[in-house]
Amino acid sequence: MTISIGELSRRSGVRIPTIRYYEQNRLISAPARTEGQQRRYTEEDVVRLSFVRQARELGLEVDAIRELLELGTGHSGSPEEAARLALRHRDETDRRIALLTALRSELGRLAAEYGRGRLHGGRLLEVLAQPDIADGER
Repeated sequence: MTISIGELSRRSGVRIPTIRYYEQNRLISAPARTEGQQRRYTEEDVVRLSFVRQARELGLEVDAIRELLELGTGHSGSPEEAARLALRHRDETDRRIALLTALRSELGRLAAEYGRGRLHGGRLLEVLAQPDIADGER
């Protein structure tokens, strides 16, 4: 069974122009077309596009998503290359988690200060601008 681009958009939560952009950037395969040149997608395309949407929401770049898709489908080269790629993405994920954790902590601190009626500026920008924050050195 195949579905239209509109149905793919509805089911994946990705807008039609963005679907076309992802096709151009090889995040999803070029779809089969009908005799009338309408794009037709599969259930696998829904899953893949949903993954891409989630990865973009997490802040991953297009190139990183493409690498993860290749890793997830076994098309990432030798096992050694795949392991290096997986570790690189794991390390980048750890860095992002550290940044988000620091942001969460500072937002909680600010909310507590403001909740006590203290309306002075917080340290939010200072905290996130620290170069060593992602290394857990706070």
